[in-house]
Amino acid sequence: MSLSMSGIMSLVVSLHNLGWSEHIISIWLSAWSFSFMVAFPTVLILTPVVRNLVNQIID
Repeated sequence: MSLSMSGIMSLVVSLHNLGWSEHIISIWLSAWSFSFMVAFPTVLILTPVVRNLVNQIID
């Protein structure tokens, strides 16, 4: 999930900020690698927290 979401969001933000250019793919891949390094540990940390909150609300 973090792989696809970080990829999509980094592409959208790169296109929004820079527009379409001949170097957008390399810019996007660079942004994606950085965003994935943030997204993956965030998912690992937040998943149990969110799961517990949802369980508390449901129960």
